[in-house]
Amino acid sequence: MSGHLPQRRTARGFTLVELLVALFVMSLLAILSWRGLDAMTRAQAQTQARSDEVSTLEVGLAQWSADLDALLQLPQVSAIDWNGRALRITRRSTASAGDGVRVVAWSRRVVNGNGTWLRWQSPLLITRSALAAAWQQADIWSQNAGDEDRRSEVAVTPLDEWQIFYYRGGAWSNPLSSDATAIGTATPAAAPVSGVPAVVPDGVRLVLTLPPGQALGGKITRDWVRPTAGGGKS
Repeated sequence: MSGHLPQRRTARGFTLVELLVALFVMSLLAILSWRGLDAMTRAQAQTQARSDEVSTLEVGLAQWSADLDALLQLPQVSAIDWNGRALRITRRSTASAGDGVRVVAWSRRVVNGNGTWLRWQSPLLITRSALAAAWQQADIWSQNAGDEDRRSEVAVTPLDEWQIFYYRGGAWSNPLSSDATAIGTATPAAAPVSGVPAVVPDGVRLVLTLPPGQALGGKITRDWVRPTAGGGKS
């Protein structure tokens, strides 16, 4: 038998420097992970905000088309009118609202320092005098909205500027012109004779100029064609 005793292995722990290095690496990884999560959260929030902006604009344009689709022509009552500030429409009420009509108006106004596309709606109207009063109130709202009018309006989307054109006589023209035949060639004409409703055009073209910084920017064009109008229109 050998007379040598087995050797013991001495357990070796981490030195202070090694512990500090490990803590530093773990802290760095935690910071990088936090920054990555923060960037992902901000990107997700921005994506959601952009998506909400697009959805809001789509809803606004759908409402615009729905108002025109529900346009109602009554004897000696204006069904649609553009005065350079607002587009006013006499429209049928929805089935759930009951019998009657409404006056709706679309306009642009600066709200909290930003140009904004707005929609105003009157209460349900069942008399001719109430309809005439609402038609006038819509014009007042487009010029100088009071607190009561503001409670009846909805802000649709930020808007730099907008234009309206009518399709009549086989061409798009400025609604304020009675004889223009093309966009850009119209000159303002005298206001229609009081009490004589304007003729409903075969089509209405909406041109919105959206501000930069939104999910969608630049110009958007939306054409509406009167269901009873014939012929192809672009």
